[in-house]
Amino acid sequence: MNETTAHQNYYPDDEIDLRELFATVWRGKWIIILTTLVFAAAGVGYALYKPNIYQSSVLVAPAQEEGGGLNGLASQFGGLASLAGINLGGGGSNQTVIVKEVLQSRAFLSDFFHRHSMQVPLMAVKGWHEKSGEWIYDLNKYNPETGDWLPDGDGGTHEPTDWEMVQAFKEDHFSISEAKETGMITVRVKHYSPVIAKQWAEKLVQDINEQMRKQDVQEAEARIAYLEQKLDETNIAGMQQVFYQLIENETRTVMLANARQEYVFKTVDPAVVAEEKAEPKRALICVIATLLGGMLGVFIVFIRAFIGSSRNPDSDSNGTTSPIAE
Repeated sequence: MNETTAHQNYYPDDEIDLRELFATVWRGKWIIILTTLVFAAAGVGYALYKPNIYQSSVLVAPAQEEGGGLNGLASQFGGLASLAGINLGGGGSNQTVIVKEVLQSRAFLSDFFHRHSMQVPLMAVKGWHEKSGEWIYDLNKYNPETGDWLPDGDGGTHEPTDWEMVQAFKEDHFSISEAKETGMITVRVKHYSPVIAKQWAEKLVQDINEQMRKQDVQEAEARIAYLEQKLDETNIAGMQQVFYQLIENETRTVMLANARQEYVFKTVDPAVVAEEKAEPKRALICVIATLLGGMLGVFIVFIRAFIGSSRNPDSDSNGTTSPIAE
């Protein structure tokens, strides 16, 4: 048999031989089984090691603005009011967008953390005892006995900055979503403690309502002062009538704001203490780890077979010598 014939017999094309693939997998079955078991055990251990995380959510609706007779007032004096920086109604959807952005802003969240003393439960806690209700502290960062943050090895301490707290809160604890069909907004908070998650969710809604209420009251009072000043400066009866109506509108805004506790967000479904964990998905972790272990085992078996065939290019799968070598 010449060399050309040998090439035709043993290397006719690049087609994959399924029987050879199955044979290779079968020969390496113990590697696959061992790798799968190791990854499965590691997945179970990791799933059990991860602490439970609970989630509380508040469903809110944008509070409806009291319209009254503002549409007629806006059509008559809209131009003059805009010069004075006065809003005569409308723009409810834009107001909702602004409130959502303020709720997620660094300025609001930083004040929120300090107002409610959230540094320790946010940055120094790594778990929660379900039976005792006590926190599990990260003793590498914080000493619960003295209430001090520990040194970080760089001349400082582990006490978090506002930037770090905002990043951690937005990445691991806080989310907000809006249903496009209904306009309902859901504020979600996660924490190791279901009690803390509920409290933070409630306080977020309360604080954003209070902040936006105070802001609108201050702006309305500033506009009233401006209009009263302009009223004193004019002797034209028609202009005086305009200023009186604008002052009446701003006074009405102040009164309604002070009378409404749920100023921008009206609670539809309040937060409750979660009885079931939201994370981790332990069964899913175990399944994924097992699948990864099996795939890695198969990959190792094929790599070994490929390396073996590369080292012995003149041997077929049964270990016989190819006629090429002869």
